Amino acid sequence: MSQHPQPLTLRPTDPGYDDELTGFQTGFAQRPAVVHGAASADDVIAAVRYAAGAELPVGVQATGHGLPGGSEGGVLITTRRMDGVRVDPEARTVRVQAGVRWAQVVAAAEPYGLAPLNGSSPGVGAVSYTLSGGLGILAREFGYAADHVRSLDVVTADGRLRQVTREAEPELYWALLGAGHAFGVVTELEIGLVPVRTLYGGSLAFDGREVDPTGLLRAYEEWTRTVPDGLTSSFAAVPYPDIPALPPQLRGRYVVSVRVAYTGADGEQVVAPLRKSGPLLADSLREMPYAESHTIHSDPPEPHAYYGDSAVLGELDVARVGEVLALVGPDAPGMCVVQVNHLGGALAKSAPNSVPYREGRFLVRLLAVGDRASARARLDPAFALLGPVTLGRAVNFAFGAGDRTEGLYDVETRKRLAALKSAYDPANLFRRNYGPTAAC
Repeated sequence: MSQHPQPLTLRPTDPGYDDELTGFQTGFAQRPAVVHGAASADDVIAAVRYAAGAELPVGVQATGHGLPGGSEGGVLITTRRMDGVRVDPEARTVRVQAGVRWAQVVAAAEPYGLAPLNGSSPGVGAVSYTLSGGLGILAREFGYAADHVRSLDVVTADGRLRQVTREAEPELYWALLGAGHAFGVVTELEIGLVPVRTLYGGSLAFDGREVDPTGLLRAYEEWTRTVPDGLTSSFAAVPYPDIPALPPQLRGRYVVSVRVAYTGADGEQVVAPLRKSGPLLADSLREMPYAESHTIHSDPPEPHAYYGDSAVLGELDVARVGEVLALVGPDAPGMCVVQVNHLGGALAKSAPNSVPYREGRFLVRLLAVGDRASARARLDPAFALLGPVTLGRAVNFAFGAGDRTEGLYDVETRKRLAALKSAYDPANLFRRNYGPTAAC
């Protein structure tokens, strides 16, 4: 009997249909007419050709952290069975299939003293994360994950499997890395690894009811002006509910923290000023193996309902973000998480891809737990406060808001994407509209 996973095709009345749709995001229902559980690139080709022939839109789901647009009433391709990982330690590269999660890549690279440019959550899909740019825990030192992609295998709307590199099909390569979800189904990619075995990382946590969160944010912003380009950090404010499922030290607390990841040898000296910002609730900063880097943010591993979006800022307007903290803080009608990522460093360097807003110095991310309607009611006023100082939005962090394309790209990038969309997907099989020249 074959040990290889087998593809499947399910319709709404078939047993297993609902199970195949489940993922990390539980807040939004999707009801595709057909679900294709792909186990190979050939399965993806067959699914895309079927959808094109039936004139049905196509969505793709790996882990379900961000649910796909375009699959409602159409064709959803799930890729969780495509989970191959192959490390080439001499070339410092890894090939990952469409359903691979970052935890698998970290584990495969670690024996060679190498690391991928993964994000904070080990359960996120490596391919979908990278196609949206990929803002990782070492981003200021090494740039976006998309900047390190060597090649992509992608099934385009014409049902062809193409191997895309910077040299072969440079325009499609440019579009896929930053806006790939609109141009096809990437079945496998080859991406560079970095020589990192250990790092200095963790967080400094403060009680947000005892220490002024805006004051801490101001201290954080001032500190970021002094740190090396190789240090990546973020500021977070999380109002934890008072529920038994949480550890006692977190129940009912408003925790404000600074998270740090750094490969330099002077980590203790660099973070010393932050330790003077107020009485600490917890301090987890330490030297750690890269394999433990997921503990820096300790993202929740359990599936749940959430909605979120982001704003890229040229500079951090502490007063405005302070208003946001007050608006969605512990007294808000529902749990909201605020995270401010320090950008710059290698993220500001140009690259042959469509990842926009490299001039941004900070990224404000807001996430609300709950359904879309109630979350929008809480977050829209907060983003309105940030509107006058916002450059745009980040594709990686449009959680449930990815169906809105406005602000995801600057004007010139949007125009170029629209032209390429018309060339590679004139029928808009992979639903996305980049402007008046794109198919709708």
